[in-house]
Amino acid sequence: MKISYNWLNTYLPEKIEPEKLSEILTSIGLEVEALEIFENFKGGLKGLVVGEVISCEPHPNADKLKLTTVDINNGEPLQIVCGAPNVATRQKVIVAPVGTTIHPVNSNEVTMKIAKIRGIESFGMICAEDEIGLSSNHEGIVTLPAETKTGTKVADFFDVYSDWIYEIGLTPNRMDAMSHLGVAKDVCAWTSYHQNKIVHAKLPFHDKIDADKHDDGFEVIIENKQDCKRYSAVVIKNVKVEPSPVWLQNFLKAIGQRSINNIVDITNFVLHETGQPLHAFDADALSSKKVVIKNLTEGTVFKTLDEVERKLSSKDLMICNDDEPVCIAGVFGGVKSGVTANTKNIFLESAWFNPASIRATSLRYGLRTEAAVRFEKGVDISGTVKSLIRAAKLIKEIAGGEISGDAIDIYPSPVEKKQITLKYDYLKKLSGKQYDHSAVKKIFSALEFDISEENEREIKVAAPLSKADISLPADLVEEVLRIDGLNNIVIPSSITITPTIQENILHEELKEKISQLLTGLGFNEIVINSISNSKNYSENELSYSVKLLNNLSADLDIMRPSMLETGLEILAYNINRKNNNLRFFELGKIYKQEQNKYQEIEKICFWITGKKQNQGWKHQNNDADFFTAKGVVAALCENINIQNLIYKEPQLSESGTFVLVENNTKKLGKILQVNNILLQKFNIKQPVIFAEMDADAILSASLKNEILYKEIPQFPVVERDLSIVMDKEISFENVASFLKKLKIKYLEDFNLFDIYEGEKLGNGKKSFAINFRFLNKERTLTDSEVEPEMKIIIGQLSAEFKAAVRS
Repeated sequence: MKISYNWLNTYLPEKIEPEKLSEILTSIGLEVEALEIFENFKGGLKGLVVGEVISCEPHPNADKLKLTTVDINNGEPLQIVCGAPNVATRQKVIVAPVGTTIHPVNSNEVTMKIAKIRGIESFGMICAEDEIGLSSNHEGIVTLPAETKTGTKVADFFDVYSDWIYEIGLTPNRMDAMSHLGVAKDVCAWTSYHQNKIVHAKLPFHDKIDADKHDDGFEVIIENKQDCKRYSAVVIKNVKVEPSPVWLQNFLKAIGQRSINNIVDITNFVLHETGQPLHAFDADALSSKKVVIKNLTEGTVFKTLDEVERKLSSKDLMICNDDEPVCIAGVFGGVKSGVTANTKNIFLESAWFNPASIRATSLRYGLRTEAAVRFEKGVDISGTVKSLIRAAKLIKEIAGGEISGDAIDIYPSPVEKKQITLKYDYLKKLSGKQYDHSAVKKIFSALEFDISEENEREIKVAAPLSKADISLPADLVEEVLRIDGLNNIVIPSSITITPTIQENILHEELKEKISQLLTGLGFNEIVINSISNSKNYSENELSYSVKLLNNLSADLDIMRPSMLETGLEILAYNINRKNNNLRFFELGKIYKQEQNKYQEIEKICFWITGKKQNQGWKHQNNDADFFTAKGVVAALCENINIQNLIYKEPQLSESGTFVLVENNTKKLGKILQVNNILLQKFNIKQPVIFAEMDADAILSASLKNEILYKEIPQFPVVERDLSIVMDKEISFENVASFLKKLKIKYLEDFNLFDIYEGEKLGNGKKSFAINFRFLNKERTLTDSEVEPEMKIIIGQLSAEFKAAVRS
């Protein structure tokens, strides 16, 4: 939320310096996230002066340039080269002398220096409107009235306005502070408490409306009294719709609001002044003088101010002219009854609408208007008439209208203030500070609470209706802490806590260990938004994806059904910036839905692309491949005590070729070589390997295995190498699984160290070179003990795979 310093000061009895005010706001819970200067003309036209063109001659070296001398009433006239077609002698012009910084429209600032243009020195510039930020006009230089005094500061001729703008990070419950007056009241409460004096904000309200005539004749009927508990209105005739006065435009522009016309600007001004949304109807566009607040039938077509036809829900609260809808209550007006340049008479509305109803309607159509944002948080039901009168007075003052009749105010069931009791012991318990009872009373009085009862143990107050969030004693404690100052909360030197038992602590520790292991293997952790773009996914993935009903962006419309694509986006971003050798990992979640049952599945994923390692003279600089990722999976599982990994036969999918990774027939995940079709979708021109492991399966498998320790062998290992030839279709995974089942005596381990294919072996054949390691933990093995075991291995491989020992 943006707050204007100048605007805020119109309600404060004493001016506070911008930096000091920033500290106060943050102290009372209105955290100032930024404090920036606003200027309606960037740079404030500083340094620009009025000059008179004394002479204007053609440039000796350029046909389209003029050589001028300009008097700025500061010593010798300036020699300036000018390219404007309309420059002439005796003109009064705007001059930017050397050293002046100008701020062109849609361009960077420029500081004037002595320049040599086609061989002639130029000591400044004669300015056009776009060159100094006045407008986008560049047809020629600015000429001023002949009577303008030479040497005058240009800022004196224009309405130069500057302001300090506070960007406040407002918490959702602080509806009462969503306006300049709300903030001013909080500042005054802080001042009253800390400076020990009673200070009130200067309120702009009038007690009653002064009607110029009594011929409005409008009738208001509330049919849905649950969603509209109060409706106030007034008719103003003979208004003149035109641009707003400069002061009003400046206030609105300073907080980022576009000036439209005086009527609309006044409603926006009162909205940001009081927090109460208003809506102005063109009274002549209403076919009758009967205004009805009700719900319409499902599917009713209504064209809003943006000229979009929308089919209404039966749950939408509507402002109707008899049965004809003219406005979606609290959200958006209709195109038919909007204020235009031809509007003469207006029907001005100020109401209270149910926050839940407004929130649902606003989200249903994606209309996040300023009014809807305030209504959905709950506006002050006691302030509808005050804000209405304020706006009517301003319209009469600025647009020259006549107030026709007294204010209409339909308020069937007046809301009572909430009565809350705060025990002082409870205040001390939550705040950690012992407050004097008089100090607590002073704070509540400054915040406009009604104090109904008080004694030594407690205080009972009635919360103002502007503070709709106040309902519990804890809320009152927050109010006391705020005005006392959040920076004054007592921090004890020691804290007593009760130890708690954490659930799933082993899972969390394992995930932390996995992150450290992957980091040690050269990976960088990434954290990606779980909300993704549906365009990145295949039709199959979209069939079970979780779609957002009210996405805030067209590019973020589903919960990601896979982590592959979101990671590819990050890879593409880095590769486009010449960062080609990448290793990323993420512990994240994917989302699926089947038959309205939703799943949130945690995954451990990593992506590898580019070179295996940084270039160096000691190693070949090879590209990372499938086996690089396989090695990472193996190292990861080994370090968290998962043994006997099985890599299944390669399979094809729409994303590429993948291999399933299993442990004891339980699927742990997969390793995928991403295909070129998917890579081209992300404009990636280098291979990418992706591994996706199921977090629950990995963690369960790790915790299931018991860690055993054994002594380092005292006796030497006996090694044998065997090269066997078999059919090309047989994978080593099949051979390894078979060897593990044989239970060869003394066999400690075996490892594949070479694969060979060639003409010498014959067509469709390949050779596996395997190293076998034998060990007896009690004594040294002899050749006579190892050789029979090797013969068993050879015989079994020959029988199972028709393998032959390569000679």
